[in-house]
Amino acid sequence: MPNLSQAEQDALDAATFRRLLKHLDDNKDVQNIDLMILSGFCRNCLSKWYKSAADDAQLPVDIDAARRRIYGMDYAKWKAAYQPKATAEQLAAFEARSRC
Repeated sequence: MPNLSQAEQDALDAATFRRLLKHLDDNKDVQNIDLMILSGFCRNCLSKWYKSAADDAQLPVDIDAARRRIYGMDYAKWKAAYQPKATAEQLAAFEARSRC
C-alpha cells in the first residue's frame, strides 16, 4: 500500500463506497438474501453500519435516513418494488450458511 494520507485514504474509501452503492442500485435483481448467503451482509447491514457510523460521529441520522442512503429510496417502496418473497431454496441456503 502506498504511503497515503488519512484524507487520501478517506477519499478512496468514500469513492469505493459510492461505487458499491451504485453497483447495488444498478443490480436490484440481486436480492438481500442472496447477498447474505454469499457474503454474510446485505443492504440492510449496510444501512445499520451507516447508522452506527453516524452515531459514532454524533450526526443526526436515523435508520430511515440511513436506509434511504443505501437503497436510494424509501425502504418500504424499494422492498415493494424489488424484493420478492424468498424462495424455499434461498431460505434453506441461508439457514445452512448460518450454521457454519
